[in-house]
Amino acid sequence: MVVVGGITRLTHSGLSMSNYKLISGTIPPTNDVEWQEAFELYKQYPEYQKLNSHFTLQDFKDIYFWEWLHRVIGRLIGIVFLIPFVYFLITKQLSRATIKKSVILMFMGGFQGFLGWYMVKSGLVDNPDVSHYRLAAHLTTAFLTFAYTFWVALDLMFPQKKEINTKFRNLVRFGLAVLLIQIIYGAFVAGLDAGFIHNHWPLMSEGKFMHPTVYIEQDPLYKNFIEGKSGVQFVHRILAYIVVVFVFLIWIKSKKLSVSKDQLKGLKALNFVVILQFILGVFTILLQVPVWLGVAHQVGAFFLLSAMTFTLHRFSK
Repeated sequence: MVVVGGITRLTHSGLSMSNYKLISGTIPPTNDVEWQEAFELYKQYPEYQKLNSHFTLQDFKDIYFWEWLHRVIGRLIGIVFLIPFVYFLITKQLSRATIKKSVILMFMGGFQGFLGWYMVKSGLVDNPDVSHYRLAAHLTTAFLTFAYTFWVALDLMFPQKKEINTKFRNLVRFGLAVLLIQIIYGAFVAGLDAGFIHNHWPLMSEGKFMHPTVYIEQDPLYKNFIEGKSGVQFVHRILAYIVVVFVFLIWIKSKKLSVSKDQLKGLKALNFVVILQFILGVFTILLQVPVWLGVAHQVGAFFLLSAMTFTLHRFSK
């Protein structure tokens, strides 16, 4: 889902399905007449009228495929969750705590689907692009839904309790919070297409740590760092360094603790993935966001969140 979602965004396919049909939308157009009808519907909206008026039917089919696949996988995730949940509920194989967690997951999954529709809706009015705020909400909720799913699974895999070093646990919690802010800014960069500018590293432009446009794209000043392309990319760059520092700080502080094998695995995974993700980010900027690398960078964030979630869980219970 993360991979297909990334491809959908990077190929600008998200507005190709202009209407939302929960059940019948699962089946794509199956003949020339249905494809032409879908294409004619697409022509009524700003993306075609302002950006893609040169599109042929084949061009439309190419972007339609990714958005359709993204939505179908979303429905599939719901089925994969709901059918086993009902079965285990009826056969009384779930504890009260697990039922409560599963209901929360069900709500999060449903809310994620709503945010997907809400995001697409923002690009069907006047501006042929989705709101980067709504994109960030959609992406971040997806990551949080996964993280909580993983947490529930870890509760079942490691039911035993253990002593907790609260100071170290709080350090990992703070690292997780910073990582989530970085994920939000990654979504801002994607939503604003901010990765296609300032394609230098380690400096933002030749000879300059901060590009001059960071401060002047938006007014008032603070908007440059949440709505300006240069400002958002600058924040995303700085947060990348901060995330790396936090991960290495977690590693250093863990040396003073007596850690178990699974805790050590989490710490090692965290260090490996954060370095890999940083490298992917650098090359994504330098190469001006090729689709495969942009998707790899998004998947890297997914695995970094996984490693952070696992580490926090193993030092929390």
